[in-house]
Amino acid sequence: MPPNNLPTSASRVWASRIMSGLPVLFLLADGVMKWIKPKQVVEATVQLGYPESSIVGIGLLLLASTLLYIWPRTAILGAILLTGYLGGAVATHLRMSAVLFNELFPVLIAALLWGGLWLRDRRLQQLVPLVRAA
Repeated sequence: MPPNNLPTSASRVWASRIMSGLPVLFLLADGVMKWIKPKQVVEATVQLGYPESSIVGIGLLLLASTLLYIWPRTAILGAILLTGYLGGAVATHLRMSAVLFNELFPVLIAALLWGGLWLRDRRLQQLVPLVRAA
């Protein structure tokens, strides 16, 4: 595996930005909506079995974890926290017997977050070598 200080190809950088950027935008929007608490968010959260009083706290946790993911020095910690958050979303939807898409969507978001991080972080590539050097 190449050392951590070698440059990354432009195509890999752009693939990483897209893979990470789409879920980050979704998670930031979701966190802000939980902080603002429009009627639809309150209703959906209560239908999932959570009290209305927990919405702002959940949103702040989501925003903090997402911001940690965005910052390069704390991206791995952010990815770990977001994985836990998204795992809770999967568990909630499984408990509610939701449609398969609702159960798999958080898994897709987590996969995109980790995939984008893997493409741009040499430390993670060394830790989790998915591709063998030629």
